[in-house]
Amino acid sequence: MRPFLARSALVTILGFLTFTLQICVARADVDLDEISLPPGFSIEVFAEVKNARSLALGDNGVVYVSTRSAGSVYAVVPTAGENRVVEIDKKLKSPNGIAYHDGDLYVAEISRVLLYRNIGATYARSPQPEVLDISLPSEGHHGWRYIGFGPDNKLYIAIGAPCNICDREGFAKIVRMNSDGSEREIVARGVRNSVGFTWCPGTGELWFTDNGRDMMGDDLPADELNRVTEVGQHFGFPYCHAGSVPDPKFGDGRNCADYRAPAQKLGAHVAALGLKFYTGEMFPAAYRGQLFIAEHGSWNSSKKVGYRVSLVQLVNGNAVSYTPFAEGWVKGQETRGRPVDLLVYDDGSLLVSDDYSGKVYRVRYDEPGSDH
Repeated sequence: MRPFLARSALVTILGFLTFTLQICVARADVDLDEISLPPGFSIEVFAEVKNARSLALGDNGVVYVSTRSAGSVYAVVPTAGENRVVEIDKKLKSPNGIAYHDGDLYVAEISRVLLYRNIGATYARSPQPEVLDISLPSEGHHGWRYIGFGPDNKLYIAIGAPCNICDREGFAKIVRMNSDGSEREIVARGVRNSVGFTWCPGTGELWFTDNGRDMMGDDLPADELNRVTEVGQHFGFPYCHAGSVPDPKFGDGRNCADYRAPAQKLGAHVAALGLKFYTGEMFPAAYRGQLFIAEHGSWNSSKKVGYRVSLVQLVNGNAVSYTPFAEGWVKGQETRGRPVDLLVYDDGSLLVSDDYSGKVYRVRYDEPGSDH
């Protein structure tokens, strides 16, 4: 083993043990007054949902929420006062992926996709899902799926690498297919672990986050924000990271220029997950069409990074800046929350899920002089 890999492996092991210890002791809830936002913005709790992960917007303002470790899927139903949380199904295997399409709810476990038909009328009745004929790997490492329906009405599914770093056929890609699983094709290759993707309004291009490999130290490699301009593009894993960093094990004889470079390099180990273009009208005009990213936060860095919502500003489809938008889910080295996914709500506010605190937050903008 190379010396720097041995040292960084020790950091990784110690970081993992620290993180495991953290989740076994009493947790300090995030104080929303300590969340830093630009002037005019505020944050509140939209719903309490244990282990809240991916978000999908249904009809009539109903928000569907997946989990990963809790094994349940929920509907958050808007009501006067506190929103009502309804458990749709439980005892599922890492049901991280969730998507709403044509009145139906799709939920991806590790190795299968479930379909709950006419979910708006059945979510409170413990509906029994159909199992779609979609073959997926059963490996648990990076096996939690992210799914979504694109503007082409295709179902997109991320299939992460079953490792920190390896070269295995059938993994590290994003695929798409018809809603019944037919006409499957690879959209993006060389994708280590994407737990968030979205489509650019107007162009319909797929944008996705990708988590960089571990055990190369605190500063390498960067997480990635990627843009697919042609079906089948290769984004480098496991040979090259963040467009310019050859892998110590798999990079020999490879040229990073042969792979698609990130649209924006993100922070190393920030664990960039869900992302959304802002398509609402509540926020000031400067935010419209810009890209928000949920950064779940590091587990193996000597100093915690991420634990925030970031903003990538775009000009003519190109990233020109990457800055924090909402911060405060980590205080010193103490974790208070971990943002996972984002959703532009019907009223133009931004929803943020937090699987650590078990909440879905609502970020809103109030016009100067309003009483909110």
